[in-house]
Amino acid sequence: MAARKKSKRENDTLPDRTSSSSSKRLCPSGKRHVAALILARGGSKGIPLKNIKLLAGVPLIGWVLRAAIDSEEFDSVWVSTDHDEIEKVAKSWGAKVHRRSQEVSRDCSTSLETIQEFLKKNPEVTVLCNIQATSPCLHPSHLKEALKKITEEGYDSIFSVVRRYQFRWKEVKKGSAECTQPENLDPANRPRRQDWDGELYENGSFYFATRELVMDQGRLQGGRVAYFEMEPQHSVDIDVDIDWPVAEQRVLRFGYFGRGVSLMFCKVSGCLTDGRVFLSVSGEDTVSVHSTDTAGIRMLQKDDVEVVLLVSREDHVIQLMFDKLKKMTGCKVMVVGEEPLNDIKPLVEKRKLDWKDVAYMGNDAADASCLNLAGLSAAPADAPPGAARAAKYTCKYAGGAGAVRDFAEHVLLQKETAKVQMKQDRIDRHNF
Repeated sequence: MAARKKSKRENDTLPDRTSSSSSKRLCPSGKRHVAALILARGGSKGIPLKNIKLLAGVPLIGWVLRAAIDSEEFDSVWVSTDHDEIEKVAKSWGAKVHRRSQEVSRDCSTSLETIQEFLKKNPEVTVLCNIQATSPCLHPSHLKEALKKITEEGYDSIFSVVRRYQFRWKEVKKGSAECTQPENLDPANRPRRQDWDGELYENGSFYFATRELVMDQGRLQGGRVAYFEMEPQHSVDIDVDIDWPVAEQRVLRFGYFGRGVSLMFCKVSGCLTDGRVFLSVSGEDTVSVHSTDTAGIRMLQKDDVEVVLLVSREDHVIQLMFDKLKKMTGCKVMVVGEEPLNDIKPLVEKRKLDWKDVAYMGNDAADASCLNLAGLSAAPADAPPGAARAAKYTCKYAGGAGAVRDFAEHVLLQKETAKVQMKQDRIDRHNF
């Protein structure tokens, strides 16, 4: 195989050749353990609980957790937090949780102190990646390529940067008679953008470092150090991009949407219907199904997503409508008990699917386990708190009033985005 051409974004800073190459050291068990750690404190001076605020239908922290887990490069993925709600969201996205102490949860606490506390409690970790929760356009490929510089090339630390083409001038204090001076240009020979390489700035998306660097030297950058250059469209920082709607548009266009699902489970009562039963004089009980929702199901089926409708064992009225539901939607219909997970888990295993390739829509606290496990999950706008908290996406509409169509469009958007990203990844690999 031909050697891979080094890309411009992977150019190194000058390495410290006197470093001990601590990245090659292993934990006491003799095995390297690479961990991802996202710091997500509950307090926020700007936006309350910003780390779990929905961004384009997904909790902010969910975007980076999905990228980290789908990279398949980490032996463990953690969220360090001091807040119960953040802990619930983190676990629903497949992360482990480190409950940080009060000492490192203050406004004056540094990221380094929190990371050191985590490493003290997890001695098996030899390489750590601190991922910023507010970088929702992070992709698995960014993490995979950056980590190679530690695991394959022996660097001790890697951090993400973005290239900017901005001319800097010296600041002059108010009231001073001093004149400003250029800091990175000659005004008499202003370069054109295409004739200037620009400058590299940390974008804060992630920092890889070896255990020894963090614990022995108290640094995230040091030893043999290199950078990984990210494209500007992926360098979205919610701490800076305070206009949430603008950030949402960036994420919808450039965020990582996962690999797409091939199987979706949907509760009938409360999702496909509004949960009401209409009693007639003739004794026939009826329910209402919105045509918009059945159209959404057909959209999924057309895109090769198998949809399975779930009926509660206690819902006798819906059970009597099995044949009509099958005929109307073309879906398989299953009866599930008090814990739906026990009934659908065998089907997921039979299809040999990973849970991240499964979508689930539910509207009850009993659905929480499935909502947590599924790669994509949703609850109608009128779902009770137990289901709403567990769902990764909250629909704009209530059950029986367009919620299924809304979620179907969300699933298809993520599938299409995933296809485009996979195609682009193949193009990028061929270019190197």
